[in-house]
Amino acid sequence: MTRLIVVIISLLAVLASPAAFAAGPAPLDLTGSLIGFICIGIFVLAYVLVMGEEKLHMRKSKPVLVAAGIIWILIGWVYVQHGFTDQAETAFRHNLLEFSELMLFLLVAMTYINALEERRLFDALRAWLIRKGFSYRSLFWITGLLAFFISPIADNLTTALLMCAVVMKVAEGDRKFISLSCVNIVIAANAGGAFSPFGDITTLMVWQAGLVSFNEFLALFIPSMVNYLVPTLLMSLFIENRKPSQLEEDVELKRGALRITFLFLFTVATAVACHTFLHLPPVLGMMMGLGYLQFFGYFLRMTLPGSLARKRAMAERAGDVEKLKRLGGVIPFDVFSRVSRAEWDTLLFFYGIVMCVGGLGFLGYLGLMSDILYTQWDHTYANAALGIVSAVIDNIPVMFAVLSMQPEMSHGQWLLITLTAGTGGSLLSIGSAAGVALMGQARGYYTFASHLKWTPFILLGYVASIFAHLWLNADLFAVFGSH
Repeated sequence: MTRLIVVIISLLAVLASPAAFAAGPAPLDLTGSLIGFICIGIFVLAYVLVMGEEKLHMRKSKPVLVAAGIIWILIGWVYVQHGFTDQAETAFRHNLLEFSELMLFLLVAMTYINALEERRLFDALRAWLIRKGFSYRSLFWITGLLAFFISPIADNLTTALLMCAVVMKVAEGDRKFISLSCVNIVIAANAGGAFSPFGDITTLMVWQAGLVSFNEFLALFIPSMVNYLVPTLLMSLFIENRKPSQLEEDVELKRGALRITFLFLFTVATAVACHTFLHLPPVLGMMMGLGYLQFFGYFLRMTLPGSLARKRAMAERAGDVEKLKRLGGVIPFDVFSRVSRAEWDTLLFFYGIVMCVGGLGFLGYLGLMSDILYTQWDHTYANAALGIVSAVIDNIPVMFAVLSMQPEMSHGQWLLITLTAGTGGSLLSIGSAAGVALMGQARGYYTFASHLKWTPFILLGYVASIFAHLWLNADLFAVFGSH
């Protein structure tokens, strides 16, 4: 009975850093100790508070930060009592190093996305879609396809928010269409993020761990497309083929928007080159890319007076009073203001996850879970089941757990867990960051219940994508070892 309880709680707490066991096995097995059960209880309590974020109006980073501190303090106390004064510190530092690399990587990506948003690139895309006057059915497909193809670069959360803004603007007040479109956007953004290291934190984890090379992620393109198309084709049958009322919105890109887009792509290329050709951490290329943005920000500030003078002269000659007013309110581009607008709650929550359950892994619980899932179960069944678990727990902790356990799997299986963890969250609205964000943005239109009614279609796409991967990439299931 005790073993069953431990397994169930471990499934709810599948969180850890990929480096959790990098320092070697822990000298103490505390899975059956009072301290071990206290640590699990602390984490489960913290995660319950995280899951109640929307009801409690408390940021999700708070409980896991406190829980992480308590868990490691208890671990340190036990190890000191047994005369092991260095092992706990070494394990903690390994977890901290892994988090630091990922945090800096994500911080740069978030900064670029915020910069593009401030330069109004996403607003311009939204305005273009609105001006075209597409029908509801066309808009349903366009927003879904754009979400699928933008999320591999801009991440699934940002993409979902952008597409939701388009739908809310065009179909204002149409509850059924907005709800169905939000479901479609969440599915598309999660599926699109699964075949790119930059589409989701989970894919970034697998790539940065060196288990799958950059180009191998493209093997998931067709399975990801299947995951998106199957439910979307079925849901599109419920869309009325009529046009919304015509709306006009004129958006002018701010200076440097397209050049910042190029710098972002160049930054991604730098990170990939560092990892692929020089075997250096991708974070090196991303931080170098932040330098690109800083230099360009300096250029924009230094040339702003001359640019404003030319635009004022043109506006005065054209008699454009509105443009003159806009020019009077121009604020110089500031890179650090973009850094400050990063999702710090998400990054701190990420820290709490890594440290909290890195501690649980050091206690021995992930070793127990690894034995059950990847020794007693078939790898395919285990990875498919973890994808469904991610609909409740969130895909980030699920992937951390698998990376921490480091089971001996083929490249095909590593790609499978990447696919299932990335897309399994689409089964429920609370299963991914994109779904949770859209419940807030489209409050009253897109809810847990409105998403749940389409879950059978989504599950069908989830299963179909697994079979597509098993069939199309069968040769990768014979390839073992990391790059």
